[in-house]
Amino acid sequence: MNPRILAATTGRVLRQLRHDRRTVALLVVVPSVLLTLVHYMYVDQPAPPGQPSTFDRVALVMLGFFPFVIMFLVTSIAMLRERTSGTLERLLTTPLGRLDLLIGYGVAFGLAAVAQAVIASVVAYGVLGLDTAGSSGLVIMIAALNAVLAVALGLFCSAFARTEFQAVQFMPVVVVPQLLLCGLFVPRGEMAGWLQAVSDVLPLSYAVEALQEVGANSAPTGTMWRDVAVVAGAAALALVLAAATLRRRGG
Repeated sequence: MNPRILAATTGRVLRQLRHDRRTVALLVVVPSVLLTLVHYMYVDQPAPPGQPSTFDRVALVMLGFFPFVIMFLVTSIAMLRERTSGTLERLLTTPLGRLDLLIGYGVAFGLAAVAQAVIASVVAYGVLGLDTAGSSGLVIMIAALNAVLAVALGLFCSAFARTEFQAVQFMPVVVVPQLLLCGLFVPRGEMAGWLQAVSDVLPLSYAVEALQEVGANSAPTGTMWRDVAVVAGAAALALVLAAATLRRRGG
């Protein structure tokens, strides 16, 4: 991996993002707006004695889920455009390798994910009154890592799409099952055995569990660090698979 090529690729992707105002708005504004909607949905529900409020419980998970959804969508479509426009084919005739390209994308969108997580967390904690037992810094770290996972999955899934519409079709296949089985609606331990087994292999389940650990404990726990390691490993694996399946052109 060449650091100069990696830096050049990262810079190019960041410049493209900066000039795409709609994507910037999607990354920066939409998560905060959705968190605000969640706040007003649950603002009048009292918290059980000794328990976090419904808003604190749901918003904490949403801080990890919203970046996951948005970064998956943006990344998969962005990489598809690189292929269909012929940009990827031209890039791969240079010394730029597949892994260099994908890591450059991962770093660029990862930086965007960190900014997105920071802004959403500032709104959640500073404006909407989110309260967690653990540090907000840990929440931001997990949310950003979750977004990096989405970037890696988006790069991988884009290899199997020929049009932007097909890229969007991966949302109900990759994202929705993880939302349903991550433990937000029903605790994973209370699911049917086969559903729990499926949940155990979905990385979002571990991201949600890590966030819940931060919400319930003032200090980092071993379970939280284990979950963080699982999510990071899943992101690395998805990036390697994306490099192995990357095609020069779409369709």
